[in-house]
Amino acid sequence: MSEQAVRLLQGYLWVPQERAWDPQLELPATLDLGEAEAVLLVDPIRPPFAFFDDGTPTASQRFYQLTALVLTDRDPNALHPWAAVLQERLAPVLEATPAGVGWLLFEDLRAL
Repeated sequence: MSEQAVRLLQGYLWVPQERAWDPQLELPATLDLGEAEAVLLVDPIRPPFAFFDDGTPTASQRFYQLTALVLTDRDPNALHPWAAVLQERLAPVLEATPAGVGWLLFEDLRAL
């Protein structure tokens, strides 16, 4: 089997419109997983829903799609341990973001 790009995590990040913080500049482009290196893609998108659970309009935020992927020849279904390591390494980075920045990430073990 040849190498393929496999998503480990997929989700969203949002930043209040008035905040100058830019995740494309502030988040790392790669994260070491030990056996591999994950690439973190941060792409601006339109809000995927109109309101947050508390009724706040999402138009008050800038939204980004976060995709973490690896190049590997392994079966995507066997990469849960890498996704878990990535979540551990990415958590402190996300928790260190400025107040008001939010995120939601899910494991997504699919080849691209």
